Amino acid sequence: MSQLPRGPQGRLLTTTQFLTRPTEFLFRCAATYGDVFNVPMYTGDFVMAGSPASVQDVMTAPPDTFVPYATKAIARLLGEHSLIILSGERHRRERKLLTPPFHGDRMRAYAATMADVAARRFAEAARAPRAVAQEITQAISLDVIIRAVFGVEEPSRTSAFARAVVAMTDALTPALTFLPFLQRELGGFGPYARFRRRVDHLEALFREQIERARAAPGDDILSLLVSARYDDGSSMSDQAIFDELRMLLFAGHDTTALALAWALDHAHRHPGVLARLRDEIDALGPEPDPERLAALPYLDAVCKEALRLHPIVTEVPRVAAQPFRLGEHMLPPGTGVAPCILLVHHHPELYPEPSRFRPERFLERKHSPFEYLPFGGGNRRCIGAAFAMFEMKIVLGVALSAWQFRLLDERPPRSVRRNLVMLGPAGGVPLALRARSRSALRAAA
Repeated sequence: MSQLPRGPQGRLLTTTQFLTRPTEFLFRCAATYGDVFNVPMYTGDFVMAGSPASVQDVMTAPPDTFVPYATKAIARLLGEHSLIILSGERHRRERKLLTPPFHGDRMRAYAATMADVAARRFAEAARAPRAVAQEITQAISLDVIIRAVFGVEEPSRTSAFARAVVAMTDALTPALTFLPFLQRELGGFGPYARFRRRVDHLEALFREQIERARAAPGDDILSLLVSARYDDGSSMSDQAIFDELRMLLFAGHDTTALALAWALDHAHRHPGVLARLRDEIDALGPEPDPERLAALPYLDAVCKEALRLHPIVTEVPRVAAQPFRLGEHMLPPGTGVAPCILLVHHHPELYPEPSRFRPERFLERKHSPFEYLPFGGGNRRCIGAAFAMFEMKIVLGVALSAWQFRLLDERPPRSVRRNLVMLGPAGGVPLALRARSRSALRAAA
């Protein structure tokens, strides 16, 4: 007999609370109902798995146990060919093709690009008396994607892509996903019509870039996808390439930027952390090699702790395609099931003093994929996870090597929802920059 766990009542009320104050809502539910609870959402029942044991139940289930969550609502927003939408053999086939460019030597080839972009963007920000960390890191992340992933180098074309991407992501609101009845054109008016116009504009730019990649392939990820072949020798369609890169934009643009903003904020609220981090970075010299930065253990721990304390998404949902046992509960087909990253990352048995920023915990022990999962897990772990961590460490290392930062808000920022499902620091972490190296002085001049 199917049995949903306990949880709050009222679909509209819980959907609203989850959309507007997700962190507070999830902590309150866990305190009231335990590690596993049901959230009755507007799009259906949604069971949160908030303990390592329940996460392991979900992550180790056979791949065909689940299908993607809310595909009808998301497909029109992220594309029907997007990896996040696909399931079964088609998902396995696409994932196999997409994974290699984001790992190993292919990924490391972009280290210099990441460092160069970071140095330039921080130097630009230093020219004003006040800057916002999140705006700097978003500009860096977007530049890296446009250059390393899309292969766009010309300044005018880079600017055109950047404007189109920002316009599209700004139009992608949480309401369009969680309230799918809003996905109507309404005679060219309304939020969905505005979103579609911006997607169409970006798609036109992409199609031009795909043709350029075919005519003159480069080392960028788009060129690799254009030349990639499935096991049967066929290639990806232009629409599939656009949908996959649009998904990567959504998953990768804000994710790294928000994590970097949190890391800068926490490092500068904890003098001991900042001092240890600077000592480690400074040991590499005034202009550290980016790949050596990415290998620094304490820098890695700082980045991991920022993602532990503030996961960019609170949960990674899927839908039971068949009856599924989660602990003592037998969930019926069609039930949403989500390993809850936020709750696992704040589990006091795993992370003593879970609200405290303490990077040393990642030097003291290794956590299993069911205990630490900022990029999800199982067969749906983010394919860009290694790329994002690599970029995060290089950008933070370049920033702290060259610049002194002063936070302009004494109060720690609270976590607020951005875009579709991501969370970031309210206010974006306002700060002031001052050069601490000759290279930074030259760049800012």
